[in-house]
Amino acid sequence: MTNDYRVARERMVSHQLVSRRITDKGVLSAMRKIPRHLFTEEALIGEAYNDHPLPIGHKQTISQPYIVALMTEALELTGNEKTLEIGTGSGYQTAILAELSEKVYTIERIRPLMEKARTLLNELGYTNILFKSYDGTLGWEEYAPFDAVIITAGTPKIPDPLLDQLVEEGRMIIPIGDRFSQELIKVTKAKDGYEKENLGGCRFVDLIGVHGWKE
Repeated sequence: MTNDYRVARERMVSHQLVSRRITDKGVLSAMRKIPRHLFTEEALIGEAYNDHPLPIGHKQTISQPYIVALMTEALELTGNEKTLEIGTGSGYQTAILAELSEKVYTIERIRPLMEKARTLLNELGYTNILFKSYDGTLGWEEYAPFDAVIITAGTPKIPDPLLDQLVEEGRMIIPIGDRFSQELIKVTKAKDGYEKENLGGCRFVDLIGVHGWKE
């Protein structure tokens, strides 16, 4: 069965990522390696490598593989970064980040999701991830600043604390828009502000918090 999943991962990478111009070798390698099916609900394992998001409970989702790859590639990780993730969810994106960062700090407001992700990631042998159940829009000031920040939920605007906790020349990937559709924005922090690049349309669950949507 393991071989079947390896084939499924290879097919996912070649058909969904490489064909859409994902070229970062680290990202492609991580997505070939990580057993995405372990991060999905048991009833949906057969769909784990398909080209769409899947529900993971608590009205949350595991993102479409292409979106995971696109967001990760845009962070331009080299392996030396402190990376902050807002929205641990299933932990799949967290695992990708852990493969490509020196240390990952991940925040999930829904504690049962965080606990489940932490258990699985520990079982998979990741030792470079710190977890926190908290309002992600406030960031993680104790460990700031961060070289890269990734937000895996949609928000009407960039939360100020997350921008404040990004190093100069650091990169942030964030879905910005209304509750029905967003644009995936890459933010690069500069000395006197920040630059924005639009990576295209997307749809995420709501970023709930002081600096996001209200529940």
